[in-house]
Amino acid sequence: MKKLLVVIDYQKDFVDGALGFKKAETLEDGIYNKVNKYLHEGHKVLFTYDTHHDNYLETREGKNLPVIHCIKGTKGHELFGKLKEFVKVKNTLHYNKGSFGISPKVMLKIAKELGENIDEIEMVGVVTNICVISNVVIFQSQYTNANISVDASLCASFDDELHDKALDVIESLQVKVINRGV
Repeated sequence: MKKLLVVIDYQKDFVDGALGFKKAETLEDGIYNKVNKYLHEGHKVLFTYDTHHDNYLETREGKNLPVIHCIKGTKGHELFGKLKEFVKVKNTLHYNKGSFGISPKVMLKIAKELGENIDEIEMVGVVTNICVISNVVIFQSQYTNANISVDASLCASFDDELHDKALDVIESLQVKVINRGV
């Protein structure tokens, strides 16, 4: 069985940086342990990076969220804490994304690298109601026959109500939400 773990935007700026929030800090050990489990079992782990440039405030997102964050090449763009250990580890893939979700062009690169026969995809990370849900839709569109799940205990948002609403929508998209309320 071919499995993939997707760690969405667990970067310094979303944990204790420009857009950081307390709940995100509590996810570090759980995500770290889950990544190690997948790698130990011989599965691949894909890390997404919210990636912006110096012109961020001129972009549509920057005009709507005028907080400079995740600028490529800065500390805020890096994986948070212990997860930095996985930057050059075998069976990990690292993809920048310039928007909430992986672009279709990048998804085609990922599919070419991983192949089409992924049986299970599990997702963790931040922010549930923006980037997690966006990537759920994109991965579901590419891997139409994969069983996709989101570990709610390893996802967070700056707004608990939006986190819960996003999980409801994710479930309505026929994606299994595990560890909800844990």
